[in-house]
Amino acid sequence: MRRHWLMAALMALLAPAAAGAQDIRFTLDWAFQGPTAAFLHAQRAGYYRAEGLNVTIDAGQGSAGALQRVASGAYQMGFADFNAAIEYNANNPGAPIKGVMVLYDAAPFSVITLRRTGITTPRQLEGRTLGAPQFDASFRLFASFAAATGIDRGKVRVQNMAPPLRETMLQRGEVDFITGHYFTSFLELRARGVPAEDIVVFRYAAAGLPFYGNGVIASPTMIATRGPQISAFLRATIKALREVVADPRVGIAAVKALDPLIDERVELERLQLALAENILTEQVASHGVGAASEARLAASIAQVTEALGLPRRITPADLFDGSFLPPAEQRRLP
Repeated sequence: MRRHWLMAALMALLAPAAAGAQDIRFTLDWAFQGPTAAFLHAQRAGYYRAEGLNVTIDAGQGSAGALQRVASGAYQMGFADFNAAIEYNANNPGAPIKGVMVLYDAAPFSVITLRRTGITTPRQLEGRTLGAPQFDASFRLFASFAAATGIDRGKVRVQNMAPPLRETMLQRGEVDFITGHYFTSFLELRARGVPAEDIVVFRYAAAGLPFYGNGVIASPTMIATRGPQISAFLRATIKALREVVADPRVGIAAVKALDPLIDERVELERLQLALAENILTEQVASHGVGAASEARLAASIAQVTEALGLPRRITPADLFDGSFLPPAEQRRLP
């Protein structure tokens, strides 16, 4: 595997850009980190170039920002939370931003607390204080988690804070529990000296909530006029993802190539958590990565619409177009 990757990377560096290569600007939802390694590896190894694409990948500042970048036309494609796309499309009818590939088959939304609080079940969150940034995805959909687990939402106090303070306030006991992406908050608490065995996590997926997490999105213009390039992008990404699953260190090398200041150990663990909890689900093992169930999309749309009080309920076709994906047998992961 390592020899194969080194040869591919060398060929990508030495080969000139293919004549007529199609430019694609791709925005991530956040910084260059382990969970987005497949995109970075596909670029570094030359897989996009081999598909006739000249792909530029930029870091982002949240899923809402990624959606705005794609909607504005500044970027043709991106990586964003599908639940944020539900909200965006409900508020902006007429030209929906659609997902074209699911990466996080299980959303990373979670409630996190510490063992010392004595909280061992979701119902014990009643009467306690929740700390979260106002626009945190897990916080905004906490009403759905509460309904699914029998929590009286009115009995939960809320304290909002800036994202960097979330885990610190939990560690200090200033709040009783927080919401956040599991693979982020878990590692942030560990970095602050909290032992792994003292961290208690309630995952929204484990509560039976249907949410997909992040995936590849494309602009209406891209979908209408550049379908072959979307398909090429997805083929290259899935090829890279297969190699990252087989050897996560390959992915971390690609992340470090773009951000030499990353902590490789932390990003490797972040990637491994995302693979185990969000990407390599039973559904993906059975049917391959990338596709979305219409019934599950409809259930997610209903949950998000109710939780956020959206002005209208979009349809699954407004949110996802799976026609650009390779056949299922080509989407199997090792």
